[in-house]
Amino acid sequence: MDETARLLEVVRLGHPALRSTAEAVPEDWFGSGRLVDLGRAMVRTMIEEQGVGLAAPQVAEDLRLFTYWVPESDEHQEIAPTILVNPEVRATGDEIEEGWEGCLSIPGLRGLVPRPSRVKVKARTVEGESVSLTADGFHARVIQHENDHLDGVVFLDRMTSTHSLAFEPEWERYVLGEE
Repeated sequence: MDETARLLEVVRLGHPALRSTAEAVPEDWFGSGRLVDLGRAMVRTMIEEQGVGLAAPQVAEDLRLFTYWVPESDEHQEIAPTILVNPEVRATGDEIEEGWEGCLSIPGLRGLVPRPSRVKVKARTVEGESVSLTADGFHARVIQHENDHLDGVVFLDRMTSTHSLAFEPEWERYVLGEE
């Protein structure tokens, strides 16, 4: 993590930035100090806030970019913090998985969200280099969650039922079984 990057304020549900469609990052911004600094600040903020993803609208920036990382677990290897600019995300295959999601802009809540289990992504780096990847499982879920923010969609909108909605302490106690 870049300790010199600035920390950004994460806006919460109710802020208009979370419900609007973000604009594409202009061509002349690639490689610029402004875009590089924003990306670094978003990575630092995501890590400081203990999130696994952060989209520009969540820091009140009307731009199509997000950062994410995947921590190592029994199910997947670590993916280092990554910044995707002007991403295009599409599901591959018909398999849908339900999984638990939370959001830095909706602190304290978790809910079950159905999402395609595999996606293909085309995007660019802050320097303008092309990126193409396939993600599945938790990696795919994080990318889809952050990409939704670019279109004004939050995880609550994707839930098929609010019956699973839980505050984090109760989720940890009754769903995860942590005491």
